[in-house]
Parts: sequence; structure tokens; C-alpha cells
Amino acid sequence: MISFACKLARPGFDFDVTFQSNAGITALFGPSGAGKSTVIRLLAGLTRPDRGHISIADEVVLDTDRQCDVAPHKRRIGMVFQDAQLLPHLSVRANLGFGRWFTPRDLRRIGFDPVVEVLGIGHLLSRRPDSLSGGERQRVAIGRALLTSPRLLLLDEPLASLDEDRKLEILPFIEHMRDEFGIPTVYVSHAVEEVARLASRVVKIENGHVIATGTPAEVLAPTSLAKAAGRFDALSILSGRVSRYVEDYGVTIVDHPAGEIVVPGRIEPSANAVRVVIRATNVTLAIGRSENVSVRTVLAGRIAHIETDGGPFALATIELKGGEQLKAYATRLAVDRLGLDAGDHIQALVKAVAIDERGISGLHVVDQV
Repeated sequence: MISFACKLARPGFDFDVTFQSNAGITALFGPSGAGKSTVIRLLAGLTRPDRGHISIADEVVLDTDRQCDVAPHKRRIGMVFQDAQLLPHLSVRANLGFGRWFTPRDLRRIGFDPVVEVLGIGHLLSRRPDSLSGGERQRVAIGRALLTSPRLLLLDEPLASLDEDRKLEILPFIEHMRDEFGIPTVYVSHAVEEVARLASRVVKIENGHVIATGTPAEVLAPTSLAKAAGRFDALSILSGRVSRYVEDYGVTIVDHPAGEIVVPGRIEPSANAVRVVIRATNVTLAIGRSENVSVRTVLAGRIAHIETDGGPFALATIELKGGEQLKAYATRLAVDRLGLDAGDHIQALVKAVAIDERGISGLHVVDQV
């Protein structure tokens, strides 16, 4: 359990953030400069607030009213930054073991071999950091943090400095880490696909204040018609079960109550539901369906609401079979020409090539085409 309530005033920046979470991964989401990294520094004890209270796993580490401020090295917090910050003169094995030197033996709950296996870095142990790719360095940095046996793990935009291929490489390892070790984690990002894929709870921060908390589907879905380029940030998160992998075509079929969702790459079947992020600008609405189209994902639902503001666009909320909602942007021209209105039964079409792989939980980049 994380309980956080801190206030901090700086020239031009008023920070006042309060949240609680007992989720596996809590994502701090928002634009650059919103205050996400300030939360990280306060949790780690690297910054002191003007006033605040922080408890981790029911232990108070900060209470300004009671003059309590546990030193950073005694908070037992593992940290991973954008830059892996590995020690260049040490091997991967030695870098991994570095954090354990400062952890008392009776508190070492996480073993070396399980971390190496989960992060897939056994073949790197004898190498130096300068011979690793960006993704490999970040995996080693995560491993080093895990081997301190922390009671809280802080990941401050760990993928921000990586290219898209390296991001796709490392995301499955973060999922495995989350599922294998169960360490409460705070994950900072402004990449919506990463947040939707990894987090159980999202805290959305803007201008130093919390504006929303909840599940990814609750926080990241649009609540109203966006202006201009903001429409590209509108999305929905759907959950389904892996049906099969079509090896000849390199796609996975995900079963959803409203229909099959075709996604690129291989997703291994598991007991957990698969999350798929679908941007509202990538949804096409149709009355009925023609088979003579390239789109393979067709989801059945009913229009719950259509929002317009006199501009060129409309935002439709579709209640899919099974209870989930899907957001779809269209032009007002298209809505009027089709005669769409609340209550109409509709088909929502989504192109697989428009689905960002970063937003598909369980996807393995090694199997992509």
C-alpha cells in the first residue's frame, strides 16, 4: 500500500498531490513538467516537501508534522531512471550484485538466478555496459534494482531514451517482472500505450495536481470531444482472451464478446486477460458489414452517445457486446450521411496495422512480422 500526500511550492510551480494505491503497478501519467518525477523524488527521499505524509507498506517514511523523515538509503526503494546509470568498469554480473551489498542479508528476499531468468540476461553476465544495447542496459538496471529486495520499485520513464524496437523488446520483461516478483511499483510515463499495458492503477497529473485516478480504462478514455490534435490521444482499452496464433500471417486472434480482434505479433495464451489499446481515430463505423474490405476486426455494439460541438468532428461512444465501451471519432459529415444516432446498432472496424504494439499486453516482439 502506498499513501502519498505532499505539498511543495517553487517559483512558477505549485505542487499538491495526494493519492493511494495498492496496485501492482501504479502509473503516474501526464505531460512533461506535470510533476511526475517530483513524486518519484519525494517517494525516494531525494526531495523534501514543504508539508507531507508518505507511507509505504504501512510504514511511515515521511511525516513533516511529526518531524519524521527516513533517510533515502533506509527506505529500501529501488530506482531505475531513463539512463540505466550502470557502472562502466564493472561487468553485468558485478553491476547486478552492486545493490545487494547495501541490503542486509536477512532482508534479501529476491535471488540472483530468478532475476536473471525473468529478465533474460544470463548471456550478458560477463559483458561490460558499453557493449550492451539500450534495451539490454535497462534490463540490467531493473535487475540491479530488484536485487536490492526493495519494498517499492520506482521506474522513472525507463523507456524514454529507447527507440521503438527497444521499447517493444523490454516491455514483456517488465510484465514478467511485475507478475513474478509482485513488488509494488510506481511507473512514470507520458506514453499512453505503455501505461495502458502495464498499470493496474493510473494517477493522472497536470500542473502539479491530480486530475484523475482509476483503472487505465477509466482514466485514459476520453470524457468529451477533444479539440484539434487532441483527438489523436483519445483511446479505449479492450480486454479479451487469446484464441490462437496464426503463424502463416504472424497475427494473434483475441476473443472479445463483441467479436475477434486481430493484432500483429504473437501473444502467448495465459490466464490473464489481454489488454488492447485502440485509438478513437483508428475506428471506422459501419451499418451492416461488407466482406469485401481488408479490415478483419469487426466488433458489434450499440451507439450510446454521439457528441458534437459544431466543428468538423464527432465522438461516438459505442457500448460493445460484453459491456465494454469503444470510442470512435468520425466527421459530422459521415455521421449525418449514415444517419447515425444514439441507440443504433453498429459495427466498429479496426485495422490491425493501426494498433500500436506497445499497447498490447503479453506481446513478444521477437515473433512480430
